[in-house]
Amino acid sequence: MIAAPVEPAVVEEPPKAPTPPPPAVPTSAPLDVSVDDVNDSSLTIKWRTPETIGDSGLDGYAIEYCKDGTTDWVVANEELTAANRYCIKNLKAGDLLRVRVVAVNPGGRSEPGTVADPVPIREVVDRPKIRLPRALRSRYVKKVGEQINLVIPFLGKPKPAVSWLKDGQPVDTKKVNIRNSDKDSILFIRSAQREDSGVYEMTLKVDSFEDKAAITLQIVERPGPPASIKLVDAWGFNAALEWTPPKDNGNTDITGYTVQKADKKTEEWFTVLEHYHRLSATISDLVMGNSYSFRVFSENQVGMSEKSAVTKEVATIQKTGIVYKPFEYQEHDFNEAPKFTTPLNDRAATVGYTTKLLCSVRGSPKPKIEWLKNQMVIGDDPKYRQISNQGICSLEIRKPCSFDGGVYTCRAKNAQGEATVSCKLEVKRIDRRDRRRHGKGRVQAAGRDGDGAANWREGGAKLS
Repeated sequence: MIAAPVEPAVVEEPPKAPTPPPPAVPTSAPLDVSVDDVNDSSLTIKWRTPETIGDSGLDGYAIEYCKDGTTDWVVANEELTAANRYCIKNLKAGDLLRVRVVAVNPGGRSEPGTVADPVPIREVVDRPKIRLPRALRSRYVKKVGEQINLVIPFLGKPKPAVSWLKDGQPVDTKKVNIRNSDKDSILFIRSAQREDSGVYEMTLKVDSFEDKAAITLQIVERPGPPASIKLVDAWGFNAALEWTPPKDNGNTDITGYTVQKADKKTEEWFTVLEHYHRLSATISDLVMGNSYSFRVFSENQVGMSEKSAVTKEVATIQKTGIVYKPFEYQEHDFNEAPKFTTPLNDRAATVGYTTKLLCSVRGSPKPKIEWLKNQMVIGDDPKYRQISNQGICSLEIRKPCSFDGGVYTCRAKNAQGEATVSCKLEVKRIDRRDRRRHGKGRVQAAGRDGDGAANWREGGAKLS
């Protein structure tokens, strides 16, 4: 019988001792320690959290103060505070105190963050406040040589201390005159120059309180001419130009260009493009056989550059044989089929009283007019009088009887087509009772004109 193999014994390693944690390190100093409020018995300060806190965290802040000129620091808070603001109370009016804040953690105390200047313990009646005019809140633009007189009012009591910086540096009082009063500060420049452009910062300070305002001043002038100009090509009656922006834009944006041409015969300059925004242009309508020079001016919000960029080459417009071919206008066809613009209207007439039917028609060539009664051509019947003048067509029915009623049609025809309009005419008799009323009218109807038609023009002769 074969014995089972013996497994090797597992030797357990003794447990390693835990790695000790790294020693705690103090935090960095609190940031931006400043005065938030002050009166004759208390002082309130504020600050920002340290930039570096570390893994051990932050236990709180200690606030300390001492009289200016001594080193006897007094701890204002018995217990650490976790807030970023603290009020030191029960102070003596008139003292001048230095204040500092220390961050504390398991690693100990940090470097102190201090208020920049000693703080006098007294009531501030009015905190400093700059009342910047609306016109100065945006970029303030002036031309070279103009006078600058900026008045900036402010509030503050006791009298605030005013200081000015230009681009982060103290203002040069040889170029810029600063006048301060109890209520405003005046920045005065007699004749502005390009180098006076920049950001002017005004600081107003009462004890530990301050207010700031920035004014951006831009002094501009006319730009320089385009850096270069080139005649690219000349063909037909055209010339192509290209140019580059000016090296000096006058301290403001270029708004356009003015392009001029001059005939070498007269050498007089004429403007062909104004307020042009591109850097290339094609000049057209040049005179054949002439030679031209071109120049370009730059423009900005102040005006046009004093000098220009002029082409070295001239554009010569060659004479070529030109055959004038007049434009052929297509003859308009004025032909039009007849069309009635005023139709016939149904009407009623009285036996024995002449009536008239009217309509109007247009067409080209002039249409031929025919009148029909009940679809039968009237022709030269003496009972009817047919007139057509300037498109007005009339049919006069003389002394109609009851048999003259019916449907009357006016037909107009030309080479383009034909058109018709119709109306219904009703002829009524007058009974005996109405005869007495119309007796006077019969006497007037007794007269006859040369054609035998009645002179009586009762309403039937009018166009309905």
